[in-house]
Order: sequence, then structure tokens, then C-alpha cells
Amino acid sequence: MKILISNDDGFQAPGIVALHDALKEVAEVEVVAPEHNNSAKSNALTLAAPLYVHKAHNGFRYVTGTPADCVHIALKGLLDYRPDLVVSGINNGANMGDDTIYSGTVGAAMEAYLFGIPAIAFSQIEKGWAHVDAAARAARRLVEQIERERMLDGPTFLLNVNVPNLPFEELKPIKVCRLGRRHAAEKVITQDSPRGETMYWIAGAGSAKDSGEGTDFHATAAGHIALTPLQIDLTDHAHLAQWRDTVARLVERS
Repeated sequence: MKILISNDDGFQAPGIVALHDALKEVAEVEVVAPEHNNSAKSNALTLAAPLYVHKAHNGFRYVTGTPADCVHIALKGLLDYRPDLVVSGINNGANMGDDTIYSGTVGAAMEAYLFGIPAIAFSQIEKGWAHVDAAARAARRLVEQIERERMLDGPTFLLNVNVPNLPFEELKPIKVCRLGRRHAAEKVITQDSPRGETMYWIAGAGSAKDSGEGTDFHATAAGHIALTPLQIDLTDHAHLAQWRDTVARLVERS
């Protein structure tokens, strides 16, 4: 099994180091990750500037771009093989509910999925890297189970996995969940710059709005590892017929 590893916290982040060390025991692994923190970059690709790739002392390659850049360049320029699996993370903080839209961790995994390669995004619930080795161990176990079930030979999948910051022995079994929802984000923070200009800082995410039974919020709060299969299709299939009728009426009246 050949695995490409990336993230959005940067190639020196404890999460990607722990993930690499865990997965190298069960697969051939290679790291291509951003040079710096790229949280909340989602699926962004760098199109208006050149990108550079460097190699760190530990063999990790790092890119002067976004998480999606890293996976794109790895798959279409760096690697002379096609990975069996792309794994992103382990992220410093949760990627649940609406967070997945913004997540660079998920964005890296999604880039692989768009190329037809199975992908998993791993995140820890709380920031600070507490018990990151336990999360890496849980990630390795899931990857081993996926390989054992020969899922890598089946339909391409995109999984979002969130792991509570707990010792490995205290982690409860995986629950398959839907994404929850958050309230609107907190108010933007403003400050005066040294030159007297107003600076704006994006504030934190809102609290959980939909955290009931069956959501990723509910599962992780109870100590379970939350697994959510994701899809790319943003079409509002449930309202296609309604919009067709509406547009037909508008055309008739025009």
C-alpha cells in the first residue's frame, strides 16, 4: 500500500509527524505538505504565482502553497506512481459540521478524491495536540481495516474523521455520522494598526446549532471517533423540480 500524506498545519506540525510515524509501519508513505500553516484554505489552488517544492531534513517535501496545491503537485508532477490512498492531517482542531467547507485538511483530501483516489481527512477535536499519538494510532487502525476489507479496490471514497483528545484506550468505537451545523460565526474583531488603519480579523466559529443524535458533534462529545463520508455534488436535488417549474413560469411571463 502506497500512501501520500498531506495537511494544512504545515510540514513541521506534530500532527503530520505523528501520522507519518504511525502509517509508515503499515505502508510506503510520502509527505508533501504546505511550508506554513494554511488553515481554512479549503480547496484553493494557487494560479497567479509560481510554486516551489523543497525537501526537509526528515525527507518530507514542502510546498509554498495551499493544501490542495500540495496534493495536486504531488499527483501531477512529483510522484512517479499513483498512491493507493491519500491521508490528510492530523489537524490541530476539529473539522466538523460547517467547518468542513472551509477546512484545508479536508481540501487536501478532496483534491485526491477529485483525481479518483480514496482519501481520508483526520482531525483532533481540541487544539494543542494532546494525545496526538493516540489519534495517529486510531488513524493507522482505520487505514489497516480499510485495506483489509479491500475497500481501496472499490468505489472511490472521501472520509472526514474526527478523533477526541483522549488516550487510545479511552477512545470509543467509530460512529458513522452526518455533519452537524453551527450558529453564525462570532463578530469580526477590529484593531487599530500602528499606522492608524483599521485591521479586521476573522473571529472564531459559532457554537454548535445541530448537535443531536447522529451528528459528528454528538458522537465526539461522547468520546467516539466520528466518521462522515463526504460527497462533492452541491446540487440541491430535492428542489430541482421546484426550480424547473419556477423558471418555466418566468419564461412564460417574459
